[in-house]
Amino acid sequence: MAKTLTQLNAQIAKLQKEVEAVKAREAVGVIERIKEAIAHYGLTAADLGFSGRGAESVKVTGNAIAKKKRKKAAKKPAGVIRYRDEAGNTWTGHGKRPRWYLAALESGKTPEDLEVN
Repeated sequence: MAKTLTQLNAQIAKLQKEVEAVKAREAVGVIERIKEAIAHYGLTAADLGFSGRGAESVKVTGNAIAKKKRKKAAKKPAGVIRYRDEAGNTWTGHGKRPRWYLAALESGKTPEDLEVN
């Protein structure tokens, strides 16, 4: 007896769900074995190659996980002001041009007129 395309698609979908369920069950076991190995050997996230930017140093001891956060990078200083108008508006010359700067240019001023000396 030949199956229709709809029946075959339904069978495929059912089998794919079964595969995903099996993978999920297997993943739980794998994760548990990995946790046991990390605890047994006292590994950290850096030991496992997870020491990228913003990563935490994690050490597993028994069932407890101790986390040590990395220091945050210092904030970049504000840029040097290159342009200023009579109203006190300022711009470093980086990024999108502010509205006050564009309005000043439209009113006939030049970028040199707005430069901070």
